[in-house]
Amino acid sequence: MNDVARLAGVSIKTVSRVVNDEAGVHPATADRVLAAIDQLGFRRNLSARNLRRGSSTGTVGLVLEDVGNPFYSGVTRAVEEVSRLRGRQVITGSSDEDPARERELALEFCSRRVDGLLIVPAGVQHAYLVPEMRAGTPVVFLDRPAGDVVADTVLVDNVGGTAEAVRHLASFGHRRIAFLGDAPDIYTAGERLRGFREGCVRAGVRFDESLVAMGPHDAGSVRAALHRLTTAAEPATAVVTGNNRITVHALRALAGSVARPALVGFDDFELADLLSPPVTVLAHDASALGRAAAELLHARLDGDASPPRRVVLPVRLVARGSGEARP
Repeated sequence: MNDVARLAGVSIKTVSRVVNDEAGVHPATADRVLAAIDQLGFRRNLSARNLRRGSSTGTVGLVLEDVGNPFYSGVTRAVEEVSRLRGRQVITGSSDEDPARERELALEFCSRRVDGLLIVPAGVQHAYLVPEMRAGTPVVFLDRPAGDVVADTVLVDNVGGTAEAVRHLASFGHRRIAFLGDAPDIYTAGERLRGFREGCVRAGVRFDESLVAMGPHDAGSVRAALHRLTTAAEPATAVVTGNNRITVHALRALAGSVARPALVGFDDFELADLLSPPVTVLAHDASALGRAAAELLHARLDGDASPPRRVVLPVRLVARGSGEARP
């Protein structure tokens, strides 16, 4: 401010009035001050100004599994749209399914004094957030619940979705239905496997542990799992894939195959309706997930002190062709 005042030929108090949009400064003088600021290359530190006043920093922290995943890109976009309408910006980071990285990001955001946190948890231990929550920082968990704290949570119907996939495949005559899921210690993967088991019971299909392949999946492991499942003495005639990445790997592995199992994938993905055959999916709106979580967080920031909520969003089966082939 001393440098600006000296260059503009005004007092420090005048500079303060201009940068804080206070009245009592002649327009020509204000223009001279702003020109000096531009010439010197200074920018106002809004976070510091707000902290000094004891008000909001105007930021929200968002911790995701992988911002490069199209599903989480949709979540991020929705959070940004809701936050922008309320005058807040979003700071985002990827945990890469690493609990230590999740904690590091969350506490880094807190050290920057974000107004609130949105977290897709990678781990099951979140007591590290208790001091921040007690200090007044609201936290909303999305896609997966927190492990050891009680907080607002927004989920999708993982169990109901995979159960519906089994029912759908069984209605076309399939009795050997396989499931390819992510690592079972991931909440969504475990819940989708549970839904698969329940779906088998409801549809009168024998659950066969040998038809389940769980774990971190890349193109090679998905290809190997599909080969094992479809070439066994009693091969699988249908497959439920546990997320969009596994579905894409499965489609690559099956490309060119003459006899392909019926397939239903959890999560919709771009161009799924243009493939041959078009892919039947369990669709849920990533934007709706991000929007619901962001709305809940901003309600807390606006003073909502009601007990923690658990919101479960619906999943719908979109039949396109790959899940309607008969055995």
